[in-house]
Amino acid sequence: MTATVDNAVADLQRANAELQRQLGEYRAERDEAFAQQTATAEVLGIINASPGDLAPVFDAILEKALHLCEASNGGLQTFDGEFFRMVANRGDPRYQRLAMQMGPFRPERGSTVDRLVQGESVVQVLDLSADEQYKGGGPIRRNLMEIGGARTFLSLSRCEKTKCWSVRSMSIAGSAAVLG
Repeated sequence: MTATVDNAVADLQRANAELQRQLGEYRAERDEAFAQQTATAEVLGIINASPGDLAPVFDAILEKALHLCEASNGGLQTFDGEFFRMVANRGDPRYQRLAMQMGPFRPERGSTVDRLVQGESVVQVLDLSADEQYKGGGPIRRNLMEIGGARTFLSLSRCEKTKCWSVRSMSIAGSAAVLG
């Protein structure tokens, strides 16, 4: 009889632990969705407050994206069909200087921005030092790592024909990966 009761208690403890784990997952999903909705509402508020001036809108979009991705550095670029142009950047001063020095740039073949232009909506590189663009000597990738200190990279885009918006975020050495 004691063994049966002990087994029943153990089963209930396992079931409780599983329910607690699931509850934690659901809470995390809820919190993430709420954070995204809050960020969207804040950006929409800035859009309403800045008619005709896109700089605060770009900055707010980038700020919210970096917060949601828990990234330390990032930039928002526009694409005119030929060149990407930085319209907002944040983060470590080394990255900001690099971003400002780059000026308009064409996507390097096989780079994250080239993949975005080719139709991918999300491109993630967990280890930039193992990436083909870095190993192949791609100047933008090398500069991001060696001057800007980037180690992981995430690019998101919204593209339509020749118009493209790209949000790029990266984390510095020692930071957590942007996406798990």
